[in-house]
Amino acid sequence: MISVGIFTGYYPYSMDEVIRRIKASDFNCVQLDVTFKDFDAAKEPLTREKAREIRNAFREANLPVIAVSAYTNFVHPDPDVRRKNIDYLKMMLRHARDLGCPYVASETGTYNLESDWVWHEKNASPEVYDEAIEIIRDLADYAGDWGATFIVENYVNNVIGSVEQVERMFRDVNSKNLGLICDPTNYFDENTIQDVDGTINHIFDRLSPYMKIAHAKDIRLATDTGEKHADIDADASHSFRGSGGVELPAAGLGILNYDLYVRRLAQEHPNIPLIIEHLDEGDIERAKRFTDDTLKRAGV
Repeated sequence: MISVGIFTGYYPYSMDEVIRRIKASDFNCVQLDVTFKDFDAAKEPLTREKAREIRNAFREANLPVIAVSAYTNFVHPDPDVRRKNIDYLKMMLRHARDLGCPYVASETGTYNLESDWVWHEKNASPEVYDEAIEIIRDLADYAGDWGATFIVENYVNNVIGSVEQVERMFRDVNSKNLGLICDPTNYFDENTIQDVDGTINHIFDRLSPYMKIAHAKDIRLATDTGEKHADIDADASHSFRGSGGVELPAAGLGILNYDLYVRRLAQEHPNIPLIIEHLDEGDIERAKRFTDDTLKRAGV
């Protein structure tokens, strides 16, 4: 069966309180954001001892860590910012096993100076693609040195966005230490949203072998084409709700064909964890109930 989890970053509390609330919501796994109120790896270095303390706390709570978040813009055009972002990602790869899971996740970023999710025309250039592939290859090699796997979350406004770009990335990097997050919502723009089912099937037909974990959010056409964020106590990667003509709300609040999504997911990966996201704390119960009901209808 597919297990249902949540990002820890949607709970703005100390680690112990985050664990208590996730258990109370009846989740059985987590994608780990090391951004608790009493320890934030984005603000102070993560050590082996601290990582193992975090891992053990989640293990004692019977909440397996299925991936570690390290979302950052690693193609940022400012070389100093880029180096800082890559160093952060490598720190998380270095401590992934200490945190309890080899999978470390990030999107591929954008050349936009103002946002990690807004399109920039240079994203489509062969030169920037080559830069991104060189960085991804280095991250995959580094991951291998530490027994980890770098898992990419593509996004339509980033350097790696489309099915074809993801497929090409895996071919060009050609590393066993590179994987993919299955999140069909990240492929939708104003054109692909006109064929939701066709896009979902295209994703699974071409990319299924690379998928390691899955995410659950939704899609709908946006009236505001700017960058959208929710007013919640969380970092930008969790308050983000889309950029351009497609909004990315919580699961069950849009037009994604969830029955088709989970059916294809279960066919290809019957025991994959599914992590809900893009919500505020007050919507967690509804989003989990929607996800659980969808999985029950599919018998998975």
